[in-house]
Amino acid sequence: MKKTIVTLVVSVSMTSFGQINYPKTEKKVVEDTYFGTTIRDPYRWLEDDKSAETASWVKAENEVTFNYLEKIPFRKQLKERMEKLWNYEKISAPFKRGNYTYYYKNNGLQNQSVMYRKDKNGKEEVFLDPNTFSADGSTSLASVSFTKDGSLVAYSISEAGSDWNKITILDAVSKKKLEAEIVDVKFSGISWYKNEGFYYSSYDKPEGSQLSAKTDQHKLYFHKLGTAQKSDKVIFGDQEKRRYVGGGVTEDNNYLIISASTSTSGNELYIKDLSKADSKIVTIVDNFETDNSIIENVGSKLYIITNRNAPNQKIVTVDASNPTPENWKDFIPETKNVLSANTGGGYIFADYMKDAVTQVLQYDYNGKLIREVKLPGVGSAGGFGGKKEETTLYYSFTNYTTPGTIYSYDPKTGTSKEYEKPKVDFNSADYESKQIFYTSKDGTKVPMIITHKKGLKLDGKNPTVLYAYGGFNVSLTPSFSVANAVWLEQGGIYAVANLRGGGEYGKEWHDAGTQLKKQNVFDDFIAAGEYLIAQKYTSSDYLAVRGGSNGGLLVGAVMTQRPDLMKVALPAVGVLDMLRYHTFTAGAGWAYDYGTAEDSKEMFDYLKGYSPVHNVKAGVKYPATLVTTGDHDDRVVPAHSFKFAAELQDKQTDPNPVLIRIETNAGHGAGKPVSKTIEEIVDIQAFTLYNMGFKELPNKI
Repeated sequence: MKKTIVTLVVSVSMTSFGQINYPKTEKKVVEDTYFGTTIRDPYRWLEDDKSAETASWVKAENEVTFNYLEKIPFRKQLKERMEKLWNYEKISAPFKRGNYTYYYKNNGLQNQSVMYRKDKNGKEEVFLDPNTFSADGSTSLASVSFTKDGSLVAYSISEAGSDWNKITILDAVSKKKLEAEIVDVKFSGISWYKNEGFYYSSYDKPEGSQLSAKTDQHKLYFHKLGTAQKSDKVIFGDQEKRRYVGGGVTEDNNYLIISASTSTSGNELYIKDLSKADSKIVTIVDNFETDNSIIENVGSKLYIITNRNAPNQKIVTVDASNPTPENWKDFIPETKNVLSANTGGGYIFADYMKDAVTQVLQYDYNGKLIREVKLPGVGSAGGFGGKKEETTLYYSFTNYTTPGTIYSYDPKTGTSKEYEKPKVDFNSADYESKQIFYTSKDGTKVPMIITHKKGLKLDGKNPTVLYAYGGFNVSLTPSFSVANAVWLEQGGIYAVANLRGGGEYGKEWHDAGTQLKKQNVFDDFIAAGEYLIAQKYTSSDYLAVRGGSNGGLLVGAVMTQRPDLMKVALPAVGVLDMLRYHTFTAGAGWAYDYGTAEDSKEMFDYLKGYSPVHNVKAGVKYPATLVTTGDHDDRVVPAHSFKFAAELQDKQTDPNPVLIRIETNAGHGAGKPVSKTIEEIVDIQAFTLYNMGFKELPNKI
């Protein structure tokens, strides 16, 4: 790829549509040449997240956006209802470590959930309160890991939503800090080896901006307690480049399991015998063609979940002394439904996804089917994890109309009991969800779950949000959210389409939406919108499309391909510049799904053909658009959203507003304070309804 900087600087004049005066965005054209084709990039300067110019642009855009949002007459009402509905106590499933039982609790509107514990006498105390970590609640607890005896704990924190974390080590009983923090940790678990230390992963600190510079070589380290971080030993990753490396110690402390990959799909698998001094790392899987993970061991017998010769996944067993695939034996064979698994109480729980809803089968370690777990209804169940000796396990159950409820489970008898049911001011019985199958452009049947108030009139005038993701083998399964509950109360429809590119039907479904087949994902989404319109659930005047991250790309691509389909477009933290995504942070690892513009002329042409930033055209009437991102997003850098918004504002020829809402001190989404989450959701829903023509809320609160 050849790069040329054109020194000509062009200023975009202030444009006025009704009440909106967009900020001036300069064009400083940079030219890149791919396979003989020159691409002009006028907004490359917005990629510099450290520049005063970019900061000034962000401030100016936010002023315009919030000035618009503040004038929506029912925004305050919507926020009051959102806060009221959100304000209920949330308690997690408990877990035992040492002499204490730990759990998380949020009293309703706390920015971050608090970690509590009870001793054997039932005395409760706060163990970790992330709300005290920062004044604005923007520092969150990323992960917590105890030693097997519960005497030591290491926890990581994220500041302002960044993927870069810090690890703090405590004496768990006294809560006394033991040594200096481990810093510059990214995409990492924390896995203890006995009480000696723990394994964690990170990249070398990049040159330039830590929020946007490329991070390409992940390494697994071991931190020995009582030593400085600079002495931490690299266990894996210092030789051949791997973008994602993780390590975990088995429950019996006998083995270190290492997973290494160059992209978000496919991984190598390694094992190291920790019971033998100076043992070598042994290769189990030596390629990136399949996904493989060790879920359990009994002595030297390993239980591996894999999609090798099994697109919907299966579980195999093998002895650690000779663990390569030719020695694997089927334990739970592949079925027509996609398998995931967890272990607890001395059993293996096979979680099957059947048309995006959950079915759970319980097996013993010899492969005998014990029972199908009777779930409370049709929806999503998750959990059943725990130590081998646990006599009570926990799982959660939810769907689009049922708030997440925790159940205790006796693995011996198969009995479930309600453990914690949230008290939400929402009458689930008034609403219904149904799954339909619609036909995409090439004839593929695609599932979609549509949720709305019972007795809904199909007159084409119902405000509707169509949500999807369509990538990275991610499956969208039914779950309750307060935000959606408020939308449903307003007579809104919430529709979720399970597009190709996701994991709902295994590896083949995923692969059908990747690289040169990515257009299938957009076609599936367009067909979902057309179905909702044809069946008179809604019409183009009342349809909003929404998605985040890879789903933000989905919205960006579809709104540029079919701007007539929807009234409102809501791309969140989106991957929107498909020619340069791989040059930022860990973006190169997404190439399995996307390919890169440097792979081949065919791949470059394909990406250029749908890249949202490169497909905004002058003279086109684009839908009302609210782009959302965070200034500390170091996963999908905000420059994607900045450049897309600038292009839209420059070329929009219709009064439909094109705004960008940039959250400060926020990242890709994880750990975002409740207060900021509520404000953002309210603004999205207010913007959506207002641009569908509502001057007051459809249903008064």
